[in-house]
Amino acid sequence: MNVTWHDAGREPKNAPNPAHPNGIDLDASGGAVATCTERLPYPAKRCGQYLIECETCGQRIIVTTAGRPDDPRSIKLACKLVKNGH
Repeated sequence: MNVTWHDAGREPKNAPNPAHPNGIDLDASGGAVATCTERLPYPAKRCGQYLIECETCGQRIIVTTAGRPDDPRSIKLACKLVKNGH
């Protein structure tokens, strides 16, 4: 997968969620059978977004960051090439 971070040029204004002091693992697969998981650069520098693009199936997703400990550290996506029953 290709991961590109786009800097929003802002620092976080809110405190991080104390329930996630080591980041979060995002599951955007919707329970699909065929998935891919990608580690994200963690922690992000500050507020911004990751554009995540699968070079195999063409899946694209944007994930926001805040430059805090509760930022995403990985993402799990459904494969668009496989008929993904639940």
